[in-house]
Amino acid sequence: MNKLQNFLDVKLMPIAGRISEQRHLQAIRDGIILALPLLIIGSFFLIIGFLPINGYNDFMAGIFGPSWLDKLLYPVGATFDLLALFVSFGVAYRLAEKYKVDPVSAGVISVSAFMLATPFHVSFTPEGAGKAVEVGGAIPQALMGSQGMFVAIILAILSTEIFRKIIQKNVVIKMPDGVPPAVARSFTALVPALAVIITVWVLRLLIELTPFESIHAIVKDLLATPLSYLGGSLWGTLIAVFLMMLLWSMGLHGDAIVGSVMAPIWLQLMDENRKVFQANPNAELPHVVTQQFIDLWLNIGGTGVTLALVLLMLIRARSKQMKQLGKLAFGASLFNISEPVVFGTPIVMNPTLLIPFILAPLVSVVITYFAMDWGWVAKPNGVLVPWTSPVLVSGYLATGGKISGMVLQAVNVVVAMLIYYPFFRAWDKKKMEEELSSEKTAEPAVKTNTLDI
Repeated sequence: MNKLQNFLDVKLMPIAGRISEQRHLQAIRDGIILALPLLIIGSFFLIIGFLPINGYNDFMAGIFGPSWLDKLLYPVGATFDLLALFVSFGVAYRLAEKYKVDPVSAGVISVSAFMLATPFHVSFTPEGAGKAVEVGGAIPQALMGSQGMFVAIILAILSTEIFRKIIQKNVVIKMPDGVPPAVARSFTALVPALAVIITVWVLRLLIELTPFESIHAIVKDLLATPLSYLGGSLWGTLIAVFLMMLLWSMGLHGDAIVGSVMAPIWLQLMDENRKVFQANPNAELPHVVTQQFIDLWLNIGGTGVTLALVLLMLIRARSKQMKQLGKLAFGASLFNISEPVVFGTPIVMNPTLLIPFILAPLVSVVITYFAMDWGWVAKPNGVLVPWTSPVLVSGYLATGGKISGMVLQAVNVVVAMLIYYPFFRAWDKKKMEEELSSEKTAEPAVKTNTLDI
């Protein structure tokens, strides 16, 4: 165990620390977070549109007309289907903030670069025609959503790097004193914006000479599809979750570090499920592993399925410290906030609890993956239920109103309790012995004081 601890301290901690401080990964993570409130709002309308109640569609159609569902889902189109645009602006904005250059200009230039790289034509099949035709002058909706997210991230980083280098080299148009700051900033961004536009324009012209024809096709074939396969597979998910837990056990925010790499993949898979569900709520959904798979079936009570540990503290703890911590952490754990128990127990740098903390989520991955893949439990339907939603409620909503989603969450908690139990007993026993030893040490001091009086 000491060798493992030394390896974590000397070898892994410095690497993990550098990754967590990498500004591009931080910008991707924070830029995507910028879009999450809008996706949650869109999910709210998606839930209302597909409530699992018999006769609900007829009831709504009788009040609002036969096209009620199309009109209700307008906000879904304005949120999910514009995800790449939000990410394009958000990533560039956050990265520019870290370079301490104008973030608003960087965000706007990034969106412009993304649109410039996107071919404005879509395939359309006229009624009665047997073959699709290509229509020019139309923005492809699919590329504005999750399908275009990887291109949006790449161009956001590229355009912001060009933008900040030109700004920092002072190759800008300076306005005289007295010009309003907003106007001065606009002129300062003129040369960098021109450089970004020319770069992306030349890049697009060169790519159009290749069989790929667009940067979207290149990214899809060479990056997005392989990463989606890896991130959506059982082994890829196990590796990602293991790294998360390992980083958390060293006191680093594993979800934030690994999530900055995996979130674009899991969000894209989630949105593909959403599109299939929206087209037909009874259709077979394509993906098991999505962002909701991680948030709602693995992070129950927070990272490490720590709701299981908190429940053990409440019902089986014998030491005063564990009993009290269980009471204090229970409220936060219901809303999947694990910091009180992770740092209060503590789990960080604790060899006794390190094994169940890593093992419980990995076992949950296996159980959840096969339960959904074999059709025993409904898959996440693409609704972005907030990760702070209480357990059982979140499982019900994320599966489109299926009881099986709730049952699987309960099963994962019970299995995690069984995994935690022997390690929890050992830690609780140690705490109880420390408390008894402390009480015995304190008793003579009281007697001595009494004699002195």
